[in-house]
This record gives sequence, structure tokens and C-alpha cells, in this order.
Amino acid sequence: MPISTSEQGLKMPVGDLPKPFLFAAILLAAAMAFVIWDQFFWWGDREDYSFGYLVPFFVAYVLFDRWPTIKRYFFQPIAKESNTGEPYPLTRLVTLAFTLGWLGSLILFAIGALLRSVAGPENPASLALSTGFAGLVLSTVFFLSEKTPHGNPRTLHARLAITCLFLFPAMIWMLSAPMVSVLETRIRVALLTQVTVVVFNTFDILGHPLIREGNVLILPEGRVGVEEACSGIRSLTACLFAGSFLGAVFLDRFWKKILLVGLAMFFALITNFIRSLFLTYWAYSRGSDALNDHWHLPLFGDIGSVHDVTGFLILIVTSIGLLALLPLFNLHKRLGLNA
Repeated sequence: MPISTSEQGLKMPVGDLPKPFLFAAILLAAAMAFVIWDQFFWWGDREDYSFGYLVPFFVAYVLFDRWPTIKRYFFQPIAKESNTGEPYPLTRLVTLAFTLGWLGSLILFAIGALLRSVAGPENPASLALSTGFAGLVLSTVFFLSEKTPHGNPRTLHARLAITCLFLFPAMIWMLSAPMVSVLETRIRVALLTQVTVVVFNTFDILGHPLIREGNVLILPEGRVGVEEACSGIRSLTACLFAGSFLGAVFLDRFWKKILLVGLAMFFALITNFIRSLFLTYWAYSRGSDALNDHWHLPLFGDIGSVHDVTGFLILIVTSIGLLALLPLFNLHKRLGLNA
């Protein structure tokens, strides 16, 4: 939802901003600092969430990239907008939803902060903090966007548009912290089962039958267990983060951002299946102990085990695939079309 802007009013000093805006910005910055402090533990403790170290920098970059639009919004004096043709019940319903969302998010953030201070780092506390923070940011921006700094009202469309500018900075924190253990375990087990089934059926179709015992494949020369690292949840979360960031920075339509995130999930799952097939083939032809073999490159020497190197490769391949899609998503700009 684009926002009409002009250069008028861009030189207004920060001190002339409405006090509610400054007060809200200070409180949200403090809440974000608390979320970073909480999640810092997970980023260092769990390898599959180490990408979280990049989140604060990427959030800062997105806000910096969008600052001209945000500044125009808060500084630009506009003519009074008319709500003619905009259903009043819809405006009232959306405002009520954001009000309830703000109250719920505040309670959720308070519960998370209490759990964090009493019990230390825990999945439920981190999830409550990140979810509550996202809700507070989005609902606060929606309420602050009700009027311009000069008191002119804005339409519901314009208020939702400015709120959408903060979707990535608000919600990415929900991805950089672990989910509730029960939910994460269920997703991991489901992915492990699917990977095992795909590998088993593929080898059976190719004429290399295996014996499957749960998530363990019995090969002619040993046994291979499809471990948690092979479930693909690590690459899934990392690719979701990459897709969200690329969509936020390089794409200008909401449906394109959602589609890119969906494709990131699809690429992560497909490349993980390919990796699992390759590792099983490697163990099938060389023995299960061959998965611990280290690869060497002439200039770099030992680059790690087969298992670890292929894990990094799928992240690189998926990232390259997402980058390659960006010109296709923005093709309409080169053709001068609207999309």
C-alpha cells in the first residue's frame, strides 16, 4: 500500500515531533533492547539460531532504508483527508482489533519479562517477549498514525500503510528466538520423518533398497541415522530470515514479500531433501563412517566434514536462488508496468 509523499516539511526538527511519538519511540526502543538482551543467550547457545546476531543490524538497516518515507509521513503537512466512501464500521472494527491487540501484547510482554527475570532464559519467555513486542510496535504505530503532526486526520488505508512499514522490524524477532519446545519438537519430528521417507522411497525406486527402522536407515555397510540436524529446521529458519529481509528491502508489494518468504521455505525443504539424498548415497557407496570424512581444497585446506560442508552449501544455494528471483519480481519496473 503506497504512501503519497512530497518534499515539503522534511526539515522539521526532531524536537518538534509530538510528545506521544517521542515517548512511544523511547519505550519501544527500551523494549527492543530487553528483547535483544533476552535473545542474546539463544544466539550464543544454539547454533541453529546464531543468525540472530545479524537481526539487530538488519532491523537497523531496514529502518534506515525506510526512514525517508517514515520522515515524510511524520513531518509532511497534508490537506485534510476525507473518509467519504470509507465504511465507518470497518474503521471502527479495525481500531477495536488494534486496541485489543495492544492490550494483549502488553500483557504478553509483561508475562514474558516476569518469566525471564524469575526463571532465566526459557523458550516460553522469549516467545512471549518477541510476540508481545511485535504487537506493541504495530498497534502503537497504528494509533500514532491517526493524525498528522498538524492534527489532520488520516484515512484507514494510510494508517495501515504506515503500519506495514514496520512489519519486518517488529516481527522478525519472533523468528530469531526458539519456539515453544513442544511445538519445535513436533515440527522437527515431522520434518525428520518426511526426510527419512523421501530418502527411503527414492533409493527403493532407484533399485537400491534399504531397511528403515524409524529414522534409521540400514545400509549394506552400516547404519545411518537421520539426526535432528538433518531435519532441515536450521536451514528453514535461516532461509525464512533471509527471505523476510530480502523481501522487506527489495520488494515493493506485500504479496511479493509473502511469495518470496514462501519460496524461501520451499527452497529450504527441497535443498535439504537433496542434501539428505547425497549424504545417504555417500554413506551407501563408502560406508556410514564416510560421513565423518573431511574435504580438502587446494587453497583452503580442511573445510570440514562432508556432513557439515553440505549443510552450509544448501544455505548458500538457497540464498543465491532467492537473490536470483529478485530481478524476476521486479521485472515490471524494467518494462514500465504496474504490478
